[in-house]
Amino acid sequence: MDIRNTLALQAYAQSRLAPQTPAQPTEGSAAAAFSAAVAGFTDTLAQGEAQARAAMTSGADPHALVTALAQTELAVETAVTVRDRVVEAYQEILRMPV
Repeated sequence: MDIRNTLALQAYAQSRLAPQTPAQPTEGSAAAAFSAAVAGFTDTLAQGEAQARAAMTSGADPHALVTALAQTELAVETAVTVRDRVVEAYQEILRMPV
């Protein structure tokens, strides 16, 4: 048996046993900015859903419902625009000659 195969097998076994902790994005990095944007997006959606639920069940303020729904609509439109730009950039990269 080749020693390299044995070493590779041992390294693989050790990596499977090691606890997997997700890497935290560093402050000021693109990953941190993206994480903050996604967190803000989900918070906006949750607030809109909570306002809608409150309006349907307990007759909450309709003005607050309209404001929450407008913010949710803006957040979804922004996410769709960002997604479209990312897809366009990816397609441009694929069209580049190698």
